[in-house]
Amino acid sequence: MSERGSGSSTTSTSAVKQDSRLRRWVSREEMSDGEEKEKVGGAIRDEEDDDDDDEEQDGDAEERQLVRTGPLVDWFDVEALEVTGMDAKFETEEFDLGRMAFLTLQTFAVVFGDIGLGPLYTFDVMFTKSPIRGEEDVIGALSLVLYTLILITLVKYVSIVLWANDDSEGGIFALYSLISRHANISLIPVQFPPDMRMSSLQLKLPSKELERSIQVKQYLESLSCLKKTVLVIVLFGTAMVLSDGVITPAMSVVSAVSGLKVGIPDLEQDKVVMISLAFLVILFSVQKFATSKVGFVIGPALFLWFCCLGGIGIYNLTKYGVTVFKAFNPVYIFLYFKRNSFHAWLALGGCLLCVTGSEAIFADLCHFSVRSIQYTFALFVLPCLLLGYFGQAAFLIANQSTSQQIFFSSIPSGTFWPVLFIANIAALIASRTMTTATFACINKSIALGCFPRLKIIHTSRKFMGQIYIPFINWFLMGFCALFLVFFRSVDDIGIAYGITEVGIMMMTTILVTIIMVLIWQIKLSIVLLFFFLFIGLELVFFSSLLTSIGGGSWVMLLFSAFLLLVMVVWNYGTKLKYDSEIKQNLSMDLMKKLGCNLGTIRAPGVGLVCCELVKGIPAVFGQFLTTLPAMHSMVVFVSIKYIPVPVVPQTERFLFQRVCPRNYHLFRCIARYGYKDVRKEHHKVFEQLLIEGLEKFIEREVQELFLQSDDDFDSDEIQETTSSTIVTAQNGSFYSLDVPLLSDYQIPQNMSPNSKPSSSISNSQDKGPDYAKNLELERSFIKKAKESGAVYLMSNGRIRATKNSWFLRKLILNYFYGFLRINCRRGITTVSIPHGNLLQVRTTYMV
Repeated sequence: MSERGSGSSTTSTSAVKQDSRLRRWVSREEMSDGEEKEKVGGAIRDEEDDDDDDEEQDGDAEERQLVRTGPLVDWFDVEALEVTGMDAKFETEEFDLGRMAFLTLQTFAVVFGDIGLGPLYTFDVMFTKSPIRGEEDVIGALSLVLYTLILITLVKYVSIVLWANDDSEGGIFALYSLISRHANISLIPVQFPPDMRMSSLQLKLPSKELERSIQVKQYLESLSCLKKTVLVIVLFGTAMVLSDGVITPAMSVVSAVSGLKVGIPDLEQDKVVMISLAFLVILFSVQKFATSKVGFVIGPALFLWFCCLGGIGIYNLTKYGVTVFKAFNPVYIFLYFKRNSFHAWLALGGCLLCVTGSEAIFADLCHFSVRSIQYTFALFVLPCLLLGYFGQAAFLIANQSTSQQIFFSSIPSGTFWPVLFIANIAALIASRTMTTATFACINKSIALGCFPRLKIIHTSRKFMGQIYIPFINWFLMGFCALFLVFFRSVDDIGIAYGITEVGIMMMTTILVTIIMVLIWQIKLSIVLLFFFLFIGLELVFFSSLLTSIGGGSWVMLLFSAFLLLVMVVWNYGTKLKYDSEIKQNLSMDLMKKLGCNLGTIRAPGVGLVCCELVKGIPAVFGQFLTTLPAMHSMVVFVSIKYIPVPVVPQTERFLFQRVCPRNYHLFRCIARYGYKDVRKEHHKVFEQLLIEGLEKFIEREVQELFLQSDDDFDSDEIQETTSSTIVTAQNGSFYSLDVPLLSDYQIPQNMSPNSKPSSSISNSQDKGPDYAKNLELERSFIKKAKESGAVYLMSNGRIRATKNSWFLRKLILNYFYGFLRINCRRGITTVSIPHGNLLQVRTTYMV
């Protein structure tokens, strides 16, 4: 097949290639002993059984230290999605104490900022819905908060969901990426086929769990309704994440600023809203600066905030007593509901606010290991949170008339202003945490084709994944300000906040359940326990929140529905556009009729035809042939492909394949990027790497032909002439040995006649065609084309509904999708292309 990247060696040729009928030559040094015995030895034994002459061939292979492998998968599209170490984490860096300390500070700032603000508003919202009528109400509410934190945050997210990461990436789309790499459930054509690597197909003993996993995989792949259901779940979860990114800053900042009412009793709510708006503008204005640049500031600040929570809690427990420790008895939850009935049910919506930020722990996993987050939460964050809640409960038992600004009222008078200042800093940090999680989610959804393409800026050169999306940043700021003005009070914002959080939690529960059955293959009883326990809890919380939706929280559901509509329309239009392009591909028969000159004049230069297809010749190429007076001497069909891994090694960036016979000089190239790769390359760098990869591909291809030809010449069954001999190249194409590589190309005069080919094919001059000479000719041809410059040929494709289509279809395709398509960025924006090197043509597909 094609060369495995620009300048990459073929070390560890992916084990996915085991099922193909194609064989290839590789060096013995490239294969482990086990692989040589299984793949090579087995293949040679089969050949010995078929024909004794193969023994001589095997002997020659051993002398050359080259062996013929067993059957290998040779699918170009599948190969485009395989990079080294996709199942394993990327190489770990050497231990660096300074770097570890730096990341520890960022853990507080990035991961735990949101959940650390729960004590500011949880009891306020709960006791607004259900007023305190006695000590048992406080203990019952505290017990409810305690076990909600333990079950949802500690058990579900920290202990289970964190392990469902995709190469250390978390969030809704990381779950979808993980599922899609094990089952072909994607409806989006530019996505990846199922993960077929050998490492993910380890031999397992037959079991009920394995059989169940296979059955689930078959159902997911065969039933279109299940594929659509999973995609809608993911898109709905993403819409909720965006809504959460809007409401979290409003909730965090206004709850912290409201503490001023305790220090300044006459302060009006309007002034609190204005101060909060000013803080939000500052917050989103500095969002573009890298987390690493402000980590030393916000990390210690949040660490100090958790210390304040624990310290204030200990102070209140010491001052007001430890009666609240009765809350560890869950019976008080039952008594709380028995005493308050419907009001306790309403208070559940406020109780959920104590676990807001749990999803952010998973979404912001990023650079931090699962174990480090688990230890940090269990040993430091959770104790500080519990001390804060227990301290507030002790204060409330002694001051049952207090129901607003409970946290700030419980602060010792001498430390009120310093703690208020730290609380506001922590609120800004928490807002930044959810905004960062929103950026990460949008980045993954764009990479996997589920969201319109936007400009993405990488804010750190040292740490991958720290990104900034300008449009999303200002979008969040605008709607955050509008919602703050609309809701105004902490209580109303809290209900809207809870709706977005519980929506994300339910979608996460469903996706993790699929992962448990499909990938983890654990016992059904554990899967059912996980699903019904947590989906039941979340539905109970959701039902409580819906009872308060009349207060204005319906706006968040409407906002989420709008975002879901945008993503569904984008997915629908993109799929129709892809299908239309596939149908209008140019046939190979037409290309053969046109001849090697393509029915026009071939001028020196490189034409890079940018398209989204990885198969066939795009229809837009026919438009270029009929419109342009000449076509470049070398044409490469370039497809940008985002694959479900964080980073693609530079040596594996490009894959190549010939499209037509050699004298056509047409190639297909797939440029592969992970969803954490830098999305902006200089066009000169892109072209240089592409040409280098193409040269490596041609060299390997010629070497394959030489080895195959040498093998055929040594066989007793070889014909005396090679006019009808056909060989299979590494890319799976068939070629006749009597056709030179460049029969119509003359070697330039300025080329040194004494230039020597590579040693691997230097002994081929007396056997078969002169491959060494042809290799030098093609290298010279590529060099000449490169010197003449490269031009990017792009299609500005759009789709429109036919006249006899339904009105709704016309509205969606002609207006909604058309608007998104015009205003989004192109896939080739991965490369910065000067206007002087760009040629576009508009194509309209009627569907």
